[in-house]
Amino acid sequence: MKTNYWLILGTMLAASVIAQDNTNALPPIPAPVTTPAAEAAPAPATVETNAPEKKTAPVKHKKKHVAAAPKKAAFAEPTITLLPGAAEVTTSNLNVRGQAGLKGEVVAHVTKGDAVTVLSQINLDKHKADEPAQWAKIALPASTHVWVLSRFIDPANKTVTPKKLNLRAGPGENYSVLGVVEHGATVNPMTTKGEWTQVEAPATAYAFIAAMYLKQEASGTTATTTPPPSTETEPTPTPVMESQPVVTEPTNAAPPEPMTVDTTATAPVDTNLPPPPPRIVSHEGTVRGVGSLIAPTAYVLYDPATLQNIDFLYSTSTNLDLGRYDGFHIVVTGEEGLAARWNDTPVLTVQSIQVISTNVFRPTHVVSPRAGQRR
Repeated sequence: MKTNYWLILGTMLAASVIAQDNTNALPPIPAPVTTPAAEAAPAPATVETNAPEKKTAPVKHKKKHVAAAPKKAAFAEPTITLLPGAAEVTTSNLNVRGQAGLKGEVVAHVTKGDAVTVLSQINLDKHKADEPAQWAKIALPASTHVWVLSRFIDPANKTVTPKKLNLRAGPGENYSVLGVVEHGATVNPMTTKGEWTQVEAPATAYAFIAAMYLKQEASGTTATTTPPPSTETEPTPTPVMESQPVVTEPTNAAPPEPMTVDTTATAPVDTNLPPPPPRIVSHEGTVRGVGSLIAPTAYVLYDPATLQNIDFLYSTSTNLDLGRYDGFHIVVTGEEGLAARWNDTPVLTVQSIQVISTNVFRPTHVVSPRAGQRR
């Protein structure tokens, strides 16, 4: 009986707990409210998070077209042939220079219609493309003055004391040589500057102008093109040697009579003849080092106009260092002979040297001297 009682009591307690739990349940979730605008809106696009990011293509900028600079007109120099004698200037304010080339300093000016005296014509082998190659060596205009070292002028009678004295374009050894005066010549001093004296130019002084600006009645040559101004780097060349005239026999001359030669008799040969006298010569040119172990000497004199060697230089004096004249334009005097090892190579034993210019010029190629190529 007690057991049933406890069963009934437990059942009633369980039912009471279940009823209490049902009263604490949450209220039902209401249905979502929709509007016509919300219904009409499109669904959001699906975002693919694993897709690679698209790269923005680089913007290509078009290159601006830059017009090319106009090409400089090519320099054209007419071929000029000048003869020694009078010539007329064909352009205004023409420079007279101390050397053949635009690198020579300006020593005077001439203008259109002025008369000049041509001494010779010089053609430069090496020159820039926009510079004249043909130059005229002329007598220095009378109004131009030159400079000499004062210590070589006798202050008492104003005469030249050395054997030869250079005339320069300015008061210094770096100026171009415009000629020489001989021993005993009288000069007319104008002014002094340091150890230099300005004098009136003698009749033997010379200078250079571009040949294309001269006209001669005999040749009829004149310039047709004006070159642009520029700077010349050529050395002073030597004057062009004039060719000898060709002598022709008259067509009506009688033929020469045949010469009879007696081949039966042989003239005796005198083996006791004295040796020939030494050959003393003077050559003008530029000195350069040879740099070859098989050359007859270490230095050679060459012509800067033709780049041909003239003589190998040799000195028996221990006080003469030919290396100090390397690149100098000089006049050298001495005994000329042939090298013992090469019987066609000239060697000059130096006796005296006269410096004309100290401007250093080193050619890229020089022709070796041979007997048939000497001046």
